[in-house]
Amino acid sequence: MEKYIIMGGIPLSGSVKISGAKNAVLPILAASLLSSGVTTINDVPRLKDVQVMKEVLEFLGCSVEWSGTTMKIDGSKVSSIEVSDFLMRKMRASNLVMGPLLTKFGMAKLSFPGGCAIGSRPMDLHLKGLATMGAKIEERFGFIEAVAPGGRLEGSEICLDFPSVGATENLMMAAVLAKGKTVISNAAKEPEIVELQNFLNKMGAKISGAGTDVITVIGVDGLSSTEHTVIPDRIEAGTFMTAAAITKGNIKILNANIRHMEAVVAKLREMGVKIIEEAGGIRVIGTDNIKAVDVKTMPYPGFPTDMQPQIMALLAVAHGTSIISENIFENRFKHVDELRRMGADIKVEGRIAVIKGKRSLSGTFVNASDLRAGAALAIAGLGAEDATIVDSIYHIDRGYENFEQKLRGLGAKIIRVTETNRTGIK
Repeated sequence: MEKYIIMGGIPLSGSVKISGAKNAVLPILAASLLSSGVTTINDVPRLKDVQVMKEVLEFLGCSVEWSGTTMKIDGSKVSSIEVSDFLMRKMRASNLVMGPLLTKFGMAKLSFPGGCAIGSRPMDLHLKGLATMGAKIEERFGFIEAVAPGGRLEGSEICLDFPSVGATENLMMAAVLAKGKTVISNAAKEPEIVELQNFLNKMGAKISGAGTDVITVIGVDGLSSTEHTVIPDRIEAGTFMTAAAITKGNIKILNANIRHMEAVVAKLREMGVKIIEEAGGIRVIGTDNIKAVDVKTMPYPGFPTDMQPQIMALLAVAHGTSIISENIFENRFKHVDELRRMGADIKVEGRIAVIKGKRSLSGTFVNASDLRAGAALAIAGLGAEDATIVDSIYHIDRGYENFEQKLRGLGAKIIRVTETNRTGIK
């Protein structure tokens, strides 16, 4: 087991470069299955989730080369339409290969995906949309089997019950090779959706409307290879902004798109954090007077649920009482008990958390229950008195590249340690 040991109370300073976006690169890698040749992806972050997606592509028969931050995928070598249960359980985003496999080969088989236990994320919207496009779907023995009669999906009008990011991405990819026109209404609007549209269009797809709630796809007969550079990770950028704020630091964030983070930036400014656009980056300056605010997580362009745990850590030391309403995932308050161990005053009822800010938090032993919870606990430790030990940091490795190295570059005292259990096995 690996863990972080963090000595808090040190203001962060310097600059940090944001990596390519995890939530953008995963659907792009899935979409590479649609290519007739070798696709080159740049700014691919070295993350556990990306490694799992690489393994999924290789299991399907793709040739994958990963050197530095560049990955090359040969989508012409796909030899299987079935993903193993073992791989599917490692990461939820592995379900994104269903749309590409089904539309390219006329069939796909995969088990129900795993991932962080932050709430119910069913496949029903994905499957309902694919069925609208003519797919015959059976669920049995824990697997989903989908077949396109005649070998090709049919364009259709799809209205999502909820603007699900994953469902929007899967249906976009399924529609690119479908016969005729597909219209996806109530689509997700995230920057990662726009990124996927841009990537697919580079390969020869005909997609418009990404970033709005209506996406139109005109099916084509095939897609070619291309080269693409992934957008910066807006959640990683927001996490470092929050870390600067809680430590009363002064840092410059490089390679971040502030337009993708308007809800987070607005909320941090409302709390009294100084955020200034500068040449080549965004400067974030913490203050002694962090103010309490109310936060409601919403689909983009609202406040992202992926930033809720981090903002809660900051609100735990704000002046006054704050209220967080979690409107996306019903189990995304698992970090609350761990923050309480650090002295935070937080009460939860259903999807509402009431946070009474305290002067400071105290370092202690805490456990990361999921990716963003782990980041929030690390942030709390950076701002806390004395030492904090964050366990189960493999969750953090799923979504943050070189997290402790980047923090050390900003002056933080944080180390990764490996504990040997009683059997002597690491």
